Amino acid sequence: MEYKDYYAILGVNRDASEAEVKRKYRELAMKYHPDRNPDDKRAEEKFKEINEAYQVLSDPQKRAHYDRLGQAYGDWRRHPDAGGFDWSRWATGAPGGGGTRVEFVGDLNDLFGTAGGFSDFFRAIFGGDMGVGGRNVRSAHQTHQVPDQPVTISLDEAMRGATRTLEIDGRRLEVKIPAGARNGTRVRVPGALPNDDLYLRIKVADTPQFKLKDSDVYSEYEIDLYTAILGGEVKIPTPGGDVVLTVAPGTQPGQTVRLRGRGLPVMKKSSKPGDLYVTLKVQLPKHLTPKERELFQQLAALR
Repeated sequence: MEYKDYYAILGVNRDASEAEVKRKYRELAMKYHPDRNPDDKRAEEKFKEINEAYQVLSDPQKRAHYDRLGQAYGDWRRHPDAGGFDWSRWATGAPGGGGTRVEFVGDLNDLFGTAGGFSDFFRAIFGGDMGVGGRNVRSAHQTHQVPDQPVTISLDEAMRGATRTLEIDGRRLEVKIPAGARNGTRVRVPGALPNDDLYLRIKVADTPQFKLKDSDVYSEYEIDLYTAILGGEVKIPTPGGDVVLTVAPGTQPGQTVRLRGRGLPVMKKSSKPGDLYVTLKVQLPKHLTPKERELFQQLAALR
């Protein structure tokens, strides 16, 4: 069986802090998320590998166990014996079967079709399956609460609602994420785990065009100098589709226009959606014809 270096997978040092592990995980998860890499099997496998590494390094109990294993495995590699490395000594949570045995509750494998598929190494060392971010464990001495499962959706899905497929213990559950779900929204999945519910913690991915804050959306749009000075109508993109915006004469660079009701819908309050704030950037002409330069000079002389 192949030893997995979870520190190398996340690209952090072995003494990395919990905050550093979390930061690096988020960075890589965003980069390799299947939603950003459709039909890319390599990215999907990398995403699973990143999640598996985070499962271990973000949990102090599993990380300490993994570090002890790594030290023993390193010693064996330097002085290998004929019988090979004894992986079985590490399958119960402590070498030689001592300490607290960790039992994983709930098979969250292939959560939403992206995050599961734990390696043989993980299964052999930790004895079970868990979902992304899941740290629901029971031991002879204590029980840890199930934390929220992070789920990233697109802004379009936040506007219109989304569906994810969850597979647990051979059961496939269709989980509906309502329109208006925003950063931090918790979606309850009753009875998803044995004797427990599952909560999904929603993260709405920003796009190059739109940024989300609560239920309001922020964007920038570039207009030409003449429209800024004289006013006019321009077609601008919004999360719900293009709309025509009337630009007032004398609009200043950096001026923000509020479009009421063009942000996210608010869950259970469809009549009170958020707003869209558009910051107008004025594009100055880079190359003037002789006639245009002459006209600008005439304007300057009138000041």
